[in-house]
Amino acid sequence: MSKARQDSKSGKVSPDLDTPTDLPQAGVDKISAALNVLLADAFALYMKTKNFHWHVSGRHFRDYHLLLDEQAAAILATTDELAERVRKIGGVTLRSIGQVAKLQTVKDNNEAYVPPREMLRELMEDNKKMAAAMRKARKLADDHEDVGTTSLLENFIDQTERRTWFLFEASRQEGDNAA
Repeated sequence: MSKARQDSKSGKVSPDLDTPTDLPQAGVDKISAALNVLLADAFALYMKTKNFHWHVSGRHFRDYHLLLDEQAAAILATTDELAERVRKIGGVTLRSIGQVAKLQTVKDNNEAYVPPREMLRELMEDNKKMAAAMRKARKLADDHEDVGTTSLLENFIDQTERRTWFLFEASRQEGDNAA
């Protein structure tokens, strides 16, 4: 049977949300915490990618505009799976934009204008950091024998690496291979 899960506000989880799991409580707590940070970062990266999508300009406008829209949609698609994974293992997930703001490690960009190449490079670096954080969370899940989370994160790592690759290639100057 499941164990009582704690809510950060009340200290208790509603019995209606107490999902049964065979994972130990310590594993559920650690994995849920890691996934919630990834979830907050996914929302932050989604918003930043859409911001750049809306505000990109210049001679490559159409290509960058479409690339960023495609990437934003892919990032947003991960949010439901991350949140549902937290719930499947008996954890409690994010409930508000305030929680996203507290947990996110992806930095916002509120500049009035960002040159297109800088947009792509910033998003590339954010995606690289996300992949690294996903690897750490994957190892944590593996350490607790949480195969479902491990599998989910492996797929998301691959998707994140693809976004990084595309951003790198789109932002390269002719003959410039610098990351």
